[in-house]
Amino acid sequence: MASGTYWTIRTAAATALAVSAGCATSPDDGRAGATPGPGASHASKAPSGAGDRAARPAGPPGVTPRPGEVGRFPRPGDGLPPVISSIPTRRKVVFLTIDDGWEQDPGFVAQVRDQRIPVAAFVTRDAVEARGAADPTAQGGRFLGAGKWKYVRDLRDAGATIENHTLTHPNLPALGYEGQKTEICGISKLIRRHTGTAPTLFRPPFGNHNTLTRRAAKACGIDALLLWTATVQPGGKIAYQVPDKKLRPGDILLLHFRPNLARDFRILVAKIKRRGFEIGNLDAYLKAAAR
Repeated sequence: MASGTYWTIRTAAATALAVSAGCATSPDDGRAGATPGPGASHASKAPSGAGDRAARPAGPPGVTPRPGEVGRFPRPGDGLPPVISSIPTRRKVVFLTIDDGWEQDPGFVAQVRDQRIPVAAFVTRDAVEARGAADPTAQGGRFLGAGKWKYVRDLRDAGATIENHTLTHPNLPALGYEGQKTEICGISKLIRRHTGTAPTLFRPPFGNHNTLTRRAAKACGIDALLLWTATVQPGGKIAYQVPDKKLRPGDILLLHFRPNLARDFRILVAKIKRRGFEIGNLDAYLKAAAR
């Protein structure tokens, strides 16, 4: 991370493109029959003719900040990447992130693409490639590791950003500096090889990190560590980390690639809109907060 700034503008190619680690309890109710509210935007469906492609709206998906809307992040005095849990805004906007990569449901990609929903995907090599024993919470899925890195590229092409979540999902503070660097740099190199763009955000597994984590992340080209304020459970239920159990402006929500992902994501998006919130473009808000 260059001194004095920790957010870089992604290239046009990039925009064209844990177990649940939160300490929250008391998830709210999710309605399985929920459908997107009237504010949901849908891209035109592609015509059936071979080679035809649907025209898509210009610009990034999701809500972007208004002038002067976003507060500034405090700058770390040590020159290392900051740790961010929420976005400093009073606007009713939240941000969606998803971790690991085990359950590769094409219906989720279709929703991200067709409704232009901004999502940041923090992927792990072992999950994407379905190596070894799967995360127990991902067992029983229909699409476990089905698409491998092609699925990640499809998600990128749908408008998501692809970010860093380590190679093997270890507890990083238990490793030394070199071990942490191997985990973080290793997945960054894989993401760049398979998608064409290196990640700039990093989410430590389980949210666990120390100063060595931030040092290693900086050495691997990471601009910021991104945590969360609430987790999304099966059925689209939100488990909050605040006493009032409500969404708040600037919240960062954490999902996982788990069974029934497309259904749960549909419920979640409808719930966010029913509560009067919009879904923000994380890249745009981070850039605005770094000025």
